[in-house]
Amino acid sequence: MYFAKLEFFNPFSRSIKDRAVFNMLMKAKQRKEINGKNKLFEATSGNVGIAMASMSNILGVKFRAYIPKPTPKTTEILLKVLGAEVMRTDFETIDPTMVEFVKREAEKNNAINLNQFENEDNFEAHYKYTAREIDEQLRSIGKRPDVIVAGIGTSGHIGGLAKYFKERYDTKIIGVVPAKGEKIPGIKRLETKPKWVSKVEIDEVVEITQKEAIEGSIRIARREGLLIGLSAGAVARGLEKVRDKYTGTAVLIFPDDGFKYVEIFEKYFSEEK
Repeated sequence: MYFAKLEFFNPFSRSIKDRAVFNMLMKAKQRKEINGKNKLFEATSGNVGIAMASMSNILGVKFRAYIPKPTPKTTEILLKVLGAEVMRTDFETIDPTMVEFVKREAEKNNAINLNQFENEDNFEAHYKYTAREIDEQLRSIGKRPDVIVAGIGTSGHIGGLAKYFKERYDTKIIGVVPAKGEKIPGIKRLETKPKWVSKVEIDEVVEITQKEAIEGSIRIARREGLLIGLSAGAVARGLEKVRDKYTGTAVLIFPDDGFKYVEIFEKYFSEEK
């Protein structure tokens, strides 16, 4: 039996990143690191930036998003609608070099860099809240998770889920990453050294090509009527690749919807003609 956690019901970025950004901002505010005079700088490929731009508006804080070169134009436009200053960089992906670059830019400009890639408040959001929510939802129908399939990006959500469920059940955790040389928005290869992967137990990592991720999104759209994003499509394809190895109740984490990726879908259809 399969269930999908539909994170595009979160209101700001329509993604799972609302959870991490809200927790990072609230904790920073509690520590008095943020006030109306601050500026926020963050490296982002999309959803964190949109969530941070949205919540910065509520807090009255100026926000600058540093995005990698391949970021879809749609994401840049949405960030600008929200009033963010957008810096499109020459980095092909958000790797440790880009993260360090944004840190230095924040220091030079007396800005705050919450740094989703290293900030423990990211991990905490998923360990304390996302995981508990999934647990409560499953228990309400008499189920427990035998398998959880999630993408590896910052590794905040897969790390938090792995720690929570491994402490309570014999849950198998399957991570999904792009295949070598491939780019899938929201997930990254292990060579980029996501912080929390090494701190938790992940049972298996599945590699997915961008084409497989796109086709996974299309398959879910045409079978379930759900317009899911590319990392969600990758998760769906990841389960297909391993489902013969595992039995019981599986939970797939679908981080966002498909609307930000129209350009990528358009390119796929034009090439498939």
